[in-house]
Amino acid sequence: MPAIVGVAQVVSIGSSGVFHIGDVYKIMPLANVKTFSGSGSFNTGDGLSIYNQQSSTNTYDSDGIDQGNFFNA
Repeated sequence: MPAIVGVAQVVSIGSSGVFHIGDVYKIMPLANVKTFSGSGSFNTGDGLSIYNQQSSTNTYDSDGIDQGNFFNA
């Protein structure tokens, strides 16, 4: 549906962000992220008791290139 838009000021947009004014059929921002985290890093909740003793995270990546976002529609 058409609209009349006044002044718009954009200070910044992130690398996978989208700024849109007007009609649109499809908006598909893409982003790739590789996350390394240690044992118990993403635990959430009230009253957690985590006992990890010694923990190490293997961040070695021998292949160099990971799978891309091609054809993800």
